[in-house]
Amino acid sequence: MEQSATDSRTAEEWKHTACILCECNCGIEVRLGGPDGRRFEKIRGDDAHPVSRGYACEKPLRLDHYQNGPHRLTKPLRRRPDGSFEEVDWETAIRGVAADLAAVRDAHGGKSILYYGGGGQGNHLPGAYGATTRSVVGSIHRSNALAQEKTGEFWVGSRMFGAFTRADFEHAEVAFFLGKNPWFSHGIPRARTTLKEIARDPDRCLVVVDPRRSETADLADVHLRVRPGTDAWLLLAMLGTIVQEDLLARDWLAGHATGLEDVLPRFRAVDVAAASAACGVPEATVRETARRIARAKSVATFEDLGVQMNRHSTLVSYLHKLLFVLTGHFGREGNAFIPVGLMPLLSGGGGADRRTPVTGARLVAGLVPCNSIPDEILADHPERFRALIVESGNPAHSLADSARMREALRALDLVVVIDVALTETARLAHWVLPVASQYEKAEATFFNFEFPENCFHLRRALLPPPSGLFSEAELHARLVEALGAMPHEAVRALREAWGEGRTAFRAKFFELAGGDPRFVKLAPVVLFRAIGDLLPEGFAEGAAVWALCQVAAMQIGPSMARAGFSGETAGDDLFDALLAGPSAVVFSVEEWDGVFARVGTKDHRIGLSIPELFEELDGLAAEAPLAPSREFPLVLSAGERRSHTANTILRDPAWRKKDVEGALRVSPEDAGRLGIVDGGHARLVTKRGAVEVVVAVSDRMQPGHVSLPNGLGLDFPSPGGPVTAGVAPNELTSGEDRDWFAGTPWHKSVPARVEAL
Repeated sequence: MEQSATDSRTAEEWKHTACILCECNCGIEVRLGGPDGRRFEKIRGDDAHPVSRGYACEKPLRLDHYQNGPHRLTKPLRRRPDGSFEEVDWETAIRGVAADLAAVRDAHGGKSILYYGGGGQGNHLPGAYGATTRSVVGSIHRSNALAQEKTGEFWVGSRMFGAFTRADFEHAEVAFFLGKNPWFSHGIPRARTTLKEIARDPDRCLVVVDPRRSETADLADVHLRVRPGTDAWLLLAMLGTIVQEDLLARDWLAGHATGLEDVLPRFRAVDVAAASAACGVPEATVRETARRIARAKSVATFEDLGVQMNRHSTLVSYLHKLLFVLTGHFGREGNAFIPVGLMPLLSGGGGADRRTPVTGARLVAGLVPCNSIPDEILADHPERFRALIVESGNPAHSLADSARMREALRALDLVVVIDVALTETARLAHWVLPVASQYEKAEATFFNFEFPENCFHLRRALLPPPSGLFSEAELHARLVEALGAMPHEAVRALREAWGEGRTAFRAKFFELAGGDPRFVKLAPVVLFRAIGDLLPEGFAEGAAVWALCQVAAMQIGPSMARAGFSGETAGDDLFDALLAGPSAVVFSVEEWDGVFARVGTKDHRIGLSIPELFEELDGLAAEAPLAPSREFPLVLSAGERRSHTANTILRDPAWRKKDVEGALRVSPEDAGRLGIVDGGHARLVTKRGAVEVVVAVSDRMQPGHVSLPNGLGLDFPSPGGPVTAGVAPNELTSGEDRDWFAGTPWHKSVPARVEAL
């Protein structure tokens, strides 16, 4: 039926893009409006998105607070000698930053320049363009938020599978969530829809491990309510049950795994009753849950920050993976799998034992542990970090021990911050370079973990940036040019070849890449300069994705062919589809029979034995879990995901319709004992600091456990001056409290006390 003119106009008003508030990056549609046509007047889920399929939670409805707020910077800032900032023009800023970076490089070597960030939940292309500036100044050290969350899991995954694993919750008989509340933190496609489908099916089972009665636990068949920080003992008891009751998938393990003889004795010796008592879960419940997992046809599991930013985090990742491998839940529908991405963003990092220059902290996936960064700066050491480039990150707020992090930032010779706002980190910078928002440029993420169909979304800019601003791609191209490193002849040659056709362009690109190793490191900005303005409007920053499509065609050709991209032109065909498609594009189609082919260990079998963790594992039996002390009788979870918290790009507190101050949740028993009341105020104290908090008495908390939300404590411009809502959790955390192996922090189990006011 022919569409009416009115319907056509309405359809054109809705623009396809994606949410940038969690890793799922659900497809959304935005209708622009307002006096200047730049307001996000309405937002809805995108029915055309092949993964989210119209699903969206309530949080993206508030994205106008990110896009159109008084926090946006419009001109570069340079710090004056007196500590204040002055606005400067872009030529001054680019030349000044380039000169200062070159000065640090020439005086101390590029290895003294640390790069932090380059991503975020929806902003990954700057990482590619930023790598070009890093290569020119010789920066070899980097870090980002993953280094305080996921590196333990990455390392374990690399040792066991040679890869990163995910799981198929849509078809799983048993869904097992460890330290995760997907009702609010998502992490799986269409999270709430999927959770409700599992909960409604009597033949399926939802298991949640969480010290708090979370919103996901409300739906669960089994809620394993551990004491905070004791997840290792729970998993130890479950594995002890599986081994001692011979619930192993022995035939399957014989064909697919090695090292079973190294791990079995450790779990045969486990005192299941004692381990259950240590974590606070009845032994009968632990045993029955282990049996349910072992006898299920399929089990999908997900571990997240509740255990990854907690005690024994790397060991917990190991025990968690043993739980689903020893019971055979890998490589079949409804179980764990190895995803095929357009770019291997999450490499395991279990290879060479690289270390930081000052403290010798282990680099996992090439990342400096976040808790080590201040020590790498403040030490009197010739190889200490001297300069920091921060891009789409806010370490002064988001990393442990904010006071010490601020001290470290002030001690640096140079701090350059690239961001849309004057963040807590930017206030300590020497240069602040404002850029386009995530909706004012082409953008993408590499959190592509779906199976069997995986998709990639190259998002077109919804609107141009404000006058005077441009994207990180343009910024890094200018910096490379100012540093005298742009290969202009290569740019001209590629631009001419593009006009001759894709075959000529491909040939010229690989000719240049094969002839000069330096070209490969500069390829993103070279492509941006060569073809960015020749791409369809709103896609200029997607130029670097052309190269990723070519590499993908070489590395995952059969997967792409099943998605319809095959032959010599597969990479170009995929790139053209990304430019033409209004929503995400399915770029690979997998088969369950092929999952084991992607196990990347030397013998292509799952490695069960990780000797580096055996001493810690064997020591659990004699170790006492965190116990209350006279000084700190409570355990604080510093950073809980709630309905009105998200990542900190939403700086405007007005987006939160509830819990604006981010109350401290306290159990009724603790509230009564302490003499505090719901809605009242109290003093929260840890060994690192003390803050005043609003109290929320909640029967979801168990006695002895209190929690603060993430994403608060940010200041925001207002007519009367900056306002700050809530508490920044990292004013209370300590950098020394970290996993011994991966260096990840213990934010979820901080000894604390609460005092009535």
